[in-house]
Amino acid sequence: MMRVGILGAGFMGSTHAAGWSETGAQLVGVAAETVEEAQPLADQYGIKTYPDLAAMLPDVNVVDICTPTHLHHQMVLESAAAGKQIVCEKPLARTVEQAREMVTVCLQAGVLLLVAHVVRFFPEYALAKGAVADGLIGRPAVLRLTRGSYRPKKTVGNWFLDEDKSGGILMDLMIHDYDYARWIAGNVASVYAKRVRREDAANVDYGLVILRHTSGALSHIAGAWAYPPPVFRTGFELAGDQGLIEFTSEDTAPIKNLILKTNDGGAPDVALPSSPTSENPYTTQIKEFYAALNGEKAARIAADDGLAAVQIAQAAIRSAQTGEAVLLEQLPEVQA
Repeated sequence: MMRVGILGAGFMGSTHAAGWSETGAQLVGVAAETVEEAQPLADQYGIKTYPDLAAMLPDVNVVDICTPTHLHHQMVLESAAAGKQIVCEKPLARTVEQAREMVTVCLQAGVLLLVAHVVRFFPEYALAKGAVADGLIGRPAVLRLTRGSYRPKKTVGNWFLDEDKSGGILMDLMIHDYDYARWIAGNVASVYAKRVRREDAANVDYGLVILRHTSGALSHIAGAWAYPPPVFRTGFELAGDQGLIEFTSEDTAPIKNLILKTNDGGAPDVALPSSPTSENPYTTQIKEFYAALNGEKAARIAADDGLAAVQIAQAAIRSAQTGEAVLLEQLPEVQA
């Protein structure tokens, strides 16, 4: 029996728990910053609370890490040292150096490291990837990807707005589309980024990143924490030398309300994109990870993909700070 322990009891820990409940795995317990924070999720699924990862490790064989980004590195190393299989939320780590060490340690320990880049599991994005792979648009040339929501609004300990911990919008939000662009058009050669922020009542945060792929394709990626809650908009245009694929989440939302209100209308602390499918893509992702952990089939994303996405995000942050394009060095192959 696969025995799963979850680290983090916030919105993402709860989302992963719901996904695991749809598999044949046994959800064993949850650990959070405090036992009190973990208790509601534990009560919902009838599982144990643990004071920390060390206390959980003897009871599980899979660790699912849904904690703030800056905590991923140490938790992955500790879990791998104990021989546990690992699921880790994106971004894999805060820096390339951390991410590379995580991938190396897991490979050397012989454990899987599955990075939860859930956009690959959204049906619209997955279908478009399949169409590109089938050659329906020819050779990818220009990709345009957009992702916009409201600023994460945790009332206490809002680590998302502490860029030493989260990497800010250029890493935490936009890394979804860096990974997808690389999935479609291949490895990235250079990154150029601009960012605009307003620290006032509007709390607007906007990023624009241009990726030049080694194939010659260009990806234009826009991200925004600028909408009123609970709005979350995504979209893409994938243009090749023989065709175009378009998608916008607005097509599934015929009534649009963008009026600023004094309350947030019950929006969660961090926006989650919706999908008009019968199965939540987060659940689809967990089911595929479950199959991969059982050795049934490889997951559509590997640990190296999580590392590559962190490299792109870190380059975008540096480019926005310096105003210069950043050339990406080829990451050396990880050796077991």
